[in-house]
Amino acid sequence: MSEQTTAARPYAKAVFEVAREAGKLADWSERLAFMSAVARDPDMRGFLDNPRITREARAQAFIEVCEGHIDDHGRNILRLLAENGRLALLPEIAVLFEEMKAEAEKRVEARVVTARDLDAKQKEGIARALKKRLGCEVELTCEVDDSLIGGAVIRAGDLVIDGSVRGRLGRLASSLSR
Repeated sequence: MSEQTTAARPYAKAVFEVAREAGKLADWSERLAFMSAVARDPDMRGFLDNPRITREARAQAFIEVCEGHIDDHGRNILRLLAENGRLALLPEIAVLFEEMKAEAEKRVEARVVTARDLDAKQKEGIARALKKRLGCEVELTCEVDDSLIGGAVIRAGDLVIDGSVRGRLGRLASSLSR
């Protein structure tokens, strides 16, 4: 776990709890996505990294840029992050929030990488099998990587299933070299 993830986790948990209690997970998801995009902007990064700018000025500038996309709660989190020198954590906070939201909604995003395009029936079968195994709704994102030679690699949360020919060959080579 990275230092940024460790530092961002308490903020993400706090925002998640406030959002869940208010029944506004979707609203906060949008707010955090917007604030995260602002924090990743190269011009904003340069401004935030400038040691001559006070933390209060950073907060105020950030709030002004986000105006119309945030409410009083959003302004408060921006002020708190600025006060603690943590505005740069917004992208990580947004990622952690989305993970917590998906878990609360009993939903997981699965990434399927295959050697060839999957048809609708194959995608449906993978989603059904993952739903049964994980016990939650599954949203598939599919990619093609012909270097896999054949098979697929599936990542869903902490679960990784490597059924690719490349993976099998790697495991075989490893066992032969012992």
